[in-house]
Amino acid sequence: MAAKAPSGEALGMVETRGLVGMIEATDAMVKTANVTFVGWQKVDAGLVTAIVRGDVASVKAATDAGAAAARKVGELVGVHVIPRPADDVSAIFPIE
Repeated sequence: MAAKAPSGEALGMVETRGLVGMIEATDAMVKTANVTFVGWQKVDAGLVTAIVRGDVASVKAATDAGAAAARKVGELVGVHVIPRPADDVSAIFPIE
C-alpha cells in the first residue's frame, strides 16, 4: 500500500513521450528545487510520468525546470501540480 504524502505537500507530475525525456525532466526537477522524487509511471504507448512532492513553490519550480529539460531532449506531453492533494489521491501513485 502506498504511503501518504505528508500533509500540505504538493504533488507535481511531468509526462513525456519516451524514457529519456522523463529521466532528463527528473534530473532537472531534483536539482532545481527541494523536492522528493517519489516514482514514475508508464502510462501507455511510450508515455511516462515522473512524480515529485514538496512544498508548493518548490514543486512548481521543479516542474517548470523539468518541463524545459524534457522539451530539449524529448517530447513534453504535460505538466501538472496539485497544491494539496486529497489523502485518497496518494493511493493512485507509487509513493513509498
